Formats: sequence, structure tokens, C-alpha cells
Amino acid sequence: MNWMIENDAVLDIGSRTVQLKSSVSGRVLKVHMLDQKNIEPTINATEIKEIKKIPVICDFPDVFPKELPGLPPDRDVEFKIDLIPGTAPFSKRPYRMAPDELKELKTQLQEQLDKWFIRPSSSPWGCPALFVEKKDQGVTVKNKYPLPHIDILFDQLAGARVFSKIDLRSGYYQIKIREEDIPKTAFSTRYGLYEYLVMSFGLTNAPAFFMYMMNSVFMNELDKFVVVFLDDILIYSKDEKEHEEHLRIVLTWLREHKLYAKFSKCAFWLKEVGFLGHILSKKGVAVDPSKVDCVLNWKQPETVTEIPSFLGLASYYCRFIKDFSKTAKPMTSLTKKNAKYSWSSNCEEAF
Repeated sequence: MNWMIENDAVLDIGSRTVQLKSSVSGRVLKVHMLDQKNIEPTINATEIKEIKKIPVICDFPDVFPKELPGLPPDRDVEFKIDLIPGTAPFSKRPYRMAPDELKELKTQLQEQLDKWFIRPSSSPWGCPALFVEKKDQGVTVKNKYPLPHIDILFDQLAGARVFSKIDLRSGYYQIKIREEDIPKTAFSTRYGLYEYLVMSFGLTNAPAFFMYMMNSVFMNELDKFVVVFLDDILIYSKDEKEHEEHLRIVLTWLREHKLYAKFSKCAFWLKEVGFLGHILSKKGVAVDPSKVDCVLNWKQPETVTEIPSFLGLASYYCRFIKDFSKTAKPMTSLTKKNAKYSWSSNCEEAF
């Protein structure tokens, strides 16, 4: 895709053409691009062998491609970026990066250009590219779509004995951005200005919007035998016969909606499965031991800003901890406005 930048090519996604201006005659040529509907996702040969061994899954190898086939298809749902009225475009120069960071940036840009996830931009917007994305500028109208509460999700699992877990491949990249909002995603780099054609990580409302799409796809199956949390899909059943039917329904929906999963991160036909930091089995829901170790090995907070991080992780498992709020009170009191930081014996005991 570097040739497009070097030759000032203009990519028009709507008409699927590339415009090239002759440096000699000044004439503008239009070249029509290959329709991506004819591009089939490629599948890893090794994974194909494994897929063929798994009941039901063997009938859906196309759901587990080696890579995403490119720009996602048109869907009923497109990601929207609604701004607070009166917000004017703003842009910033790219940040300086170390040589190894520039090398990685160039690699990632090329990969995303090749997959049609981004394109060169002339937008008046432009945030500096970062490997660790910062929160946006607070000019986006927040989407009030609620993310599901973990406890509510797990309350559905009573009586389940067979489980499968499906993880979508780069889930956010499987949703297009509304055409008029694409320029708002522009980001500046040492190698030029680019903009996203698909939903990217770090965008305000992206998690809630993704949940909306996933819930729309599996609306008839939710609270029956499917739990969805962002790009993680849990299928649960009372026995293997029922699970075969449930798996086939879920995979059929994924195929019809052209949503693709990452086979290496999926697991099928399990009696026990790890999901969202918990262990699920016929015995019910238990804490993942590896997550308990994270809490037990947490370094004592040395500043007030470190306390919320610890309490956030610990409170994720508050359903398993008797009187959690009462126990944590000595630490939570330190986070109140104007409270003086003093790590007391009560804090140590609570910690």
C-alpha cells in the first residue's frame, strides 16, 4: 500500500475505485478494485486437521480462518461517533518515537493497510498514534447501552454440565465505522495521516456498541444457552446431545453474520471451563485459582492512587467474600476526598 502514498492515490471505498493522476498529462485514471465479497478467508492447515476431529466444529471450518478476510461486510449495525454539538476538529503532531517503536509502527500500519482496516487520510482531525492508547478528548456523546453484570451472567448457568467457549478474532475489527464518521478516527504518525474503516480499540462507546451487535445476533439464545461478554461467547448445556444442537445454532449464526473466531483461543465439549476469571463446572461457579494468586501476591499500595486498582480486582470476586465492603472499609476511606494517606494496622489487616 505504500505505492498509494508515494503516488498521491485517492482511495474511494464507496465506489471501490482508486484514482491516479498522471504526472505527465494530468489525466485522472480510475481503477476498479476487486470485490471483497469474492475473497474467501484462508484457514490454517494445521488447525484444519484439529477442527476435523471435533464434533459439530468440523462442519464449520470457515468460521475459524487463519486471518480476517479483509474489510467486514455491510451489516445492519455500523459504529457511530456522535459528537457534542459545536465540537470543532482538532489535530496534533505525532509524538516522537524510539527507533524500535517506529519499526513496529511501520509494520502495524502496513498490516492494517493490507487488510483495509485503515486508509490514508486528509481529515482535519488527527490524534497522535500511541501504542498504549489514551482516553479520548471527552467530546463524544456517551452511549448508554449497559454492559452486563458478571453476577447476572453466571446466574444463568444452573444445571449446566457441558461447555464450549468461542473467542472472536479481533472482534472490533469486524464492525465497520459509519462512512461520515471515518474522518473522526484519523491519527497522525511519522509516516502520514491515516483513518480507520473499522472500529478500533480505545474509541469511546466501542465496548457498549460491540455488546449491542453481539446481543442482536444472539438475542434468541441469550439466557437460554448462550452468555456473551464482548467477543467471548460461552455455550452451556445440560448434556452432550443438547450441546450438539446448541453449538450448531451458534456456529450457524456466526457463519450467516460472517463473524469469525480464533480457533486457538476456543475450547469445546468441556466439563470445566475458565471464563471471565472464573471456573465453571457442574458444581457451579468458582474463582479461578490463578486470579486468586494475583490478589494474594499484590504489592502493598504505597499511594492513594494504587488502592483503587487493588480493590477493583478484589471486588470482582466479592460474591465469594463475606462482608467485603466492611472488610475493605479501612482502605476505601483513604480514597475519599481530602483524606490523609496513612497506612494503618487496620489497613494492613484488611489488605
